[in-house]
Order: sequence, then structure tokens, then C-alpha cells
Amino acid sequence: MSIYTCPHCGKKGFTPITKALAGKMNSKGRPCKNCGKRCVNGKAATIFNAIYSLITFACMVLLFLFSQRYDFLAIREIPLMILLILSLFVVPAVANAFFFKMEESIRLDLNE
Repeated sequence: MSIYTCPHCGKKGFTPITKALAGKMNSKGRPCKNCGKRCVNGKAATIFNAIYSLITFACMVLLFLFSQRYDFLAIREIPLMILLILSLFVVPAVANAFFFKMEESIRLDLNE
């Protein structure tokens, strides 16, 4: 059930899972089922991923600094760190799958 269109051929060739795994502008991308050309999520997805990564990193640093002062944070520090690290992978992938448009891959590979 392909619901997202390819920017090269204009046909529906991507599912939400393949679109989520297509990656950002600096990645290789995923090939379209119809034309075989590679597509990635656009600039907005790359900007969202960068901002989300910075916010998550700042939360991790603040959690590390303040967890020893407060008892309720000290006993939950490790699970919260694990959740923040997992969210670095899950939240951008879900956002890429549903909110950003596909663009042509601009990456040049020597082997192709």
C-alpha cells in the first residue's frame, strides 16, 4: 500500500515505513519501486532532526547535572537517559514517515 509519491516519476512508490527509513539529506536514501531512483526526506526533516537532537542532548546534560541534587531524579536517572537516547531514533523516524515531503537524493556516490 504505497501512499507517498516519488519526486522523480510522480507515482506512489513509498509506504510510511520505507519513507521513515529513507533518511535525511546526507543519507543515501531509498530507491523508488517504480523508477529505481533514490529519494530522501527533505530539508525540513533534516532541520527537525538537528533541532530535536540538540534539545535532547541539552535535556541529557541537565538531567546529569541536576539528578544528584534531587532524590526523585536520582533514582530515575538511568531509565530517563535510556528513554532520551531511544527517542533520538524513534521520534525523527516517525516525524519523517508522516510529516515531511520526499525529495530527490543529491548525494553523489563514487561506486554508482
